[in-house]
Amino acid sequence: MPSINRRELIEALLGASALAVVGCEGKKRLPVEGELLSPNFALGHRLRDPSRPTVADDQCESVPVVIVGAGISGLSAGWRLNQLGMKDFVILELESQLGGTSRSDKHTGHRGTFQYPWAAHYITTPSAENRTLIDLLVEMGIVESIDESGKPIIGEEFLCREPEERLFQDGAWHEGLYPGQGATEDDLRQLVEFRASMLAWANKRDEKGRRYFAIPVALSSDAPEVLALDELSMLDWLTQQGWDSSRLHWYVEYACRDDYGSTLQNTSAWAAILYFAARLQGDSDQSQDVITWPQGNGRIVEHLADRVKANVLRNQLVCQIVPPLSDEEDQRTRVVTLDSEGGAPKGYLADQVIFAAPQFVAQHVIDKFRQGDHSPRTFQYSSWLVANVHLSSRPQESGFPMCWDNIIYESKSLGYVVSTHQTGSDHGPTVLTWYYPFADEIPAESREKLLRLQWSDWADLVLTDLQIAHPDIREWVERIDVMPWGHAMVQPYPGFVWGKHRQAAAKPDRSIHFANTDLSGIALMEEAFYHGVRAADEVMARRRT
Repeated sequence: MPSINRRELIEALLGASALAVVGCEGKKRLPVEGELLSPNFALGHRLRDPSRPTVADDQCESVPVVIVGAGISGLSAGWRLNQLGMKDFVILELESQLGGTSRSDKHTGHRGTFQYPWAAHYITTPSAENRTLIDLLVEMGIVESIDESGKPIIGEEFLCREPEERLFQDGAWHEGLYPGQGATEDDLRQLVEFRASMLAWANKRDEKGRRYFAIPVALSSDAPEVLALDELSMLDWLTQQGWDSSRLHWYVEYACRDDYGSTLQNTSAWAAILYFAARLQGDSDQSQDVITWPQGNGRIVEHLADRVKANVLRNQLVCQIVPPLSDEEDQRTRVVTLDSEGGAPKGYLADQVIFAAPQFVAQHVIDKFRQGDHSPRTFQYSSWLVANVHLSSRPQESGFPMCWDNIIYESKSLGYVVSTHQTGSDHGPTVLTWYYPFADEIPAESREKLLRLQWSDWADLVLTDLQIAHPDIREWVERIDVMPWGHAMVQPYPGFVWGKHRQAAAKPDRSIHFANTDLSGIALMEEAFYHGVRAADEVMARRRT
């Protein structure tokens, strides 16, 4: 099968507007250095092999609690156990680097040292109800104080520095994310109505005093009026309101692609409204302040990992979990691991297991998982590509100056964040972290070709997108590293977030407790942290019993 050509690739992944950059010339100069990185797919895919090692019970190490996975959920579970006085547990992580999609990196070269994220790069200031997350941020020194209402006061150096965001449209950068250049009176009317609707949803409370839309999802209302939104797509909901502005649709779809890796048609209206309504400050139409760091949410990973560093084992593929057939059996759960560096299989006997890996992995690992009463196939995931672009100097600018978040109108990418923005470094070398969600359907034949792409293909794609706004970008690039994420985020498709399968998935299966953003239906750090803490609390409650 012939490989996909450059024009086909750019049109398929970036859109027809990017073809103007391509022109008739061949592939332009690429930076000298770069790598195509990836999570440990090869080791993970061994779970499909039916012949796996076993370890006899008398050869297993005894440990009260085993945590599978050291992303935010697994690390948070360990942090919580430690906080509650439980020290005897082990965290088993497939990768050599902790954090999952919240991992970060540091690069030192002749132009300095830079830290940057590999995926998740911010959180918003938590509401007063999200007490445990506030406790973590206090412990990290992020929260300076708490006011009379319970609202955390964030240290100035951790709030996203101005200017926050801009949009490239019609040949120049403009402040904000709404494509206002050339907008008609009707476009602007619909925008005003949409924002008023989001504010109204943000202020709604149920009879128990719960917000209709809150983060984490567990704090949200389950009133019938709000749950009905989950049955609709966001496209259908916008249509019902009479809002057909292409600019408004782009603006809202950008939010869906940014947080969920999905389109208007494939995103639950409940989840899309949550993006806006849950982040508004009470009666104000202002969003909650953004908290970020040069390394993104890797800063949170660093703190959590430091608290549980004595309990973590890296490069461990958990290939088998065998719990007792029922809670009544006086047996322990056997956990078998493979070392990616070639060591012998190792076994653990645990009283409880916290499974902090994605749901699609559970069916391959857990013996007699859910006994047929739950199907992980109801969980759908979006794939992502993240690239870190190292620049020796800043590219040309036109219009509003470089911000923390920089979006290109009508591009299928999500643009880039600037790693040095928080440091106050507005000139000279920097690292741009570029994001691409595979939100659209890719024809099967094209998907096969994409799997064959090399680093040079991805690097050229990244630079072609950046050239739309920065024509001279290739002159300043020193290095590009690219990371594909195969199952990066669970997708909140219509009917899923408040459906029975998602809610049932959070319940324990015999001695196994679950912790992952899958269990919320949306992949936010706040959800990962919530489920890690919740699972740890469940384990401690069972141990006391």
